[in-house]
This record gives sequence, C-alpha cells and structure tokens, in this order.
Amino acid sequence: MNLKKSSYILFLIFYIACVYPAYAQLPNKVGGLISADRNAAVLSKKESPHAAFMSIVDKQSVFYVPSPVNALNYLNNRPNIADVMSWDPNFAVVSKSLDWGVTSGKMEFQKVGAIKRYGQYLTVWKRGKKGVWTVVLRAEVENFGKKKPADLVYFEPDDSWYLKHRSQVRLKQREDVVFSTDELFSTILKADNAAGYREFLTDDSRFYYPWQEEIIGKNNVLAFIKKQRIDIITEPASVGRAYSGEFAYTQGTATVHTKEKAIKFNYIRIWQLTEEYKWKVMLEMLFER
Repeated sequence: MNLKKSSYILFLIFYIACVYPAYAQLPNKVGGLISADRNAAVLSKKESPHAAFMSIVDKQSVFYVPSPVNALNYLNNRPNIADVMSWDPNFAVVSKSLDWGVTSGKMEFQKVGAIKRYGQYLTVWKRGKKGVWTVVLRAEVENFGKKKPADLVYFEPDDSWYLKHRSQVRLKQREDVVFSTDELFSTILKADNAAGYREFLTDDSRFYYPWQEEIIGKNNVLAFIKKQRIDIITEPASVGRAYSGEFAYTQGTATVHTKEKAIKFNYIRIWQLTEEYKWKVMLEMLFER
C-alpha cells in the first residue's frame, strides 16, 4: 500500500469517527443490539425490506400489520410491503441478562411510483444462546416525518448482581406482577387519564401515536392528551419480561375516545423497574387495529 493511499484511509477513518461518534463509541452490550438493528437496515437498503426482515425473525416472531401475525408466515407469503425502507434507532435498551432488548426510531418507506411515507417503529428483541438477536414483536405507527429524530438514548446494563431464577413457576409469577401493574394502570385510566399517565410514566418517557411526531417527556405526553381531548382506555393481553427482571413489555387493546368517535387501537408498553421498586412505562405506542 502506497503512502498516499494509506494517508487517505487514515483520514477517512478519522472523518467517520468525528462525524458519526454515536456509531463509533457505543458500549459493547447495547451496542450489539443497536448494530443488529442497523445491520438489518443496511440489508434493507442493499437488497430489500423483505430480505432484511427475514434475517431477524424466527418461528415465534410477531409483526403487527396492524393486527398481530406470525412474522415468518407473513413474510413467506410475500406480503405487499414497501419496496424501499430505511430506519435507524434513536432509543435502545438491553437487560442485564443480555437476553432482552428494545429499539425504536424513525423510519421511511416507499412503494415504487408512490410518495415517500414516514413513521416510527418499535421492536422488542430476544437474544439466543448463540448471541443472535431476533425479533419478539415489531410494530409501526405512521406520521408526517416533519421533525428530525431526537438524539440516540440508550441504557447500557451494568454488571451488578441479579437473582437467577430456575423455576418456571417463579418466572411466571414475576411476569404476573408486571401484568397486574398494567391492569392497575388500565383501571385508573378508566377513571382519569391524566392521573393514570402521571402516575405510571417515567419522566423521560416516549409516546408514539398515529400522525404525531415522537413525543418525549411525561409533561409533553400529558399536554398532548389534554390538547387532543382524547380519552384512552386499555386492556392488557400479554406480557414478557427480561430474565434479569428490570425491563418488561405488555401488549393489549385500547379504545381511544375522541369528541366524534371511538377508535380501536393496539398498544405496546415498555416497562422499567425503578430504584424504588416501582414499575413505570418508559415507552408506549398506540396504533390502530
């Protein structure tokens, strides 16, 4: 390799590290999940969205399209999905047990000959024994794409001790705790939406709703619900929790009441166990069913 070519390569590496620091400096654990998500996005650009999704699903993966379907069966039937699709996470969580994670971010998609469309995606992941990340569930909500995505926020797990349960009964009981918390949240929402969201959202929670840009922060979520004059009623249906116990998701159905009508939705909530041992929602997505 000649000196001129070598100098150019060194300059290129330095340039990438400076311009894209988030890509270069991610912690190892959450970085592995973010890389899995980004690698699928790269495959979507190089080959197709279909090829990208096939690379990250297994027999248990679920896609919301908008109703829940088995992702592998759905993709094998060659669905009428977008010809072009790109995405990039700006939110990521990985559990201490490294078996469970979440990514979400802005997406763009387009059919040939049609206008470009925009939205927000949410993916819950599981990590197998061989270290491969695959989709547990994935959902999307469309918006107008007018705002740039917020900066990447991630939760890198620490090396602190956690209880390693062996009993399936005990693991089920731990999931039931999260499910019961969602039931309590849903009960309060029936009486007072503002009180429910004020009690159960984290201060920096994220909220995804059709045709709205990503809403970040509890106060902004409360302001949005008040301004839109909507009333959200939810009913949990299923739950999943990280083996280490500090993160979980719940999924269910919702009815959003406006002044004019009632709209049927699905919802997904990502939960975090706080230092006070309270379960709080760090992310919620509502999408029509």
